[in-house]
Amino acid sequence: MLRNLAFATATAIAIAIGIGIAAAPVFAQDAPAAAPAQALQTPVQVVQSIADQLATAIEGHRDELKHNQEKLISVIDEVFLPHFDLDYASILVLGQHAREATPAQRERFAKAFYNSITHRYAEGLLNYTRGRVKVLPFNGDLNDKRTVVRTQVVLDDGKLVSIDYAFRKGRSGDWKAYDVIIEGISYVTNYRNQVDAEIRKVGIEQLITNLETQGEKALATMAKDNKDKP
Repeated sequence: MLRNLAFATATAIAIAIGIGIAAAPVFAQDAPAAAPAQALQTPVQVVQSIADQLATAIEGHRDELKHNQEKLISVIDEVFLPHFDLDYASILVLGQHAREATPAQRERFAKAFYNSITHRYAEGLLNYTRGRVKVLPFNGDLNDKRTVVRTQVVLDDGKLVSIDYAFRKGRSGDWKAYDVIIEGISYVTNYRNQVDAEIRKVGIEQLITNLETQGEKALATMAKDNKDKP
């Protein structure tokens, strides 16, 4: 449950992750004033904005979303996807196999992998409420091309789960998330290991087909096979 809620929250708040993808009160610092529409958001502002939109979209609609997963998925897409560098994250997950894949295969993998993850963890978002996200003081350098936003998610029992969002600056100067690190575990690295093992086993085309046709079941199978390896 902790993993599902943490990752579901991380997926929708990134990072993303983002990627992602606050509406949740910011405990460590005051939320910045709303920036002009044309202004680019900082990574911290991205995380705050996504968390805010997420809480607004879910509050008062839990029963409806519980019985309509596709609408729940659409919430994730609308809130999270614009801030997540899906193409870059998918290349990182493919690792060395990205060079072997055709552009069409990379595009299919990115879409199928994202869809599989969102369907697998979507229900965890129904437990998300305002106040769960604590954004820690930002110490990064916005002149860098990459940075990390550190947050903590407050669980029902009061336990804090550390979630970091890795961001990358695009050519236009906008920041997008590409990885989520939960309690020190990178989900890009975690899934890269699983994807690598599966590609070596069935090939990249079959892996993509499995994700497209089986979705979250394909992810679960990869995770199980990777866990059972000696």
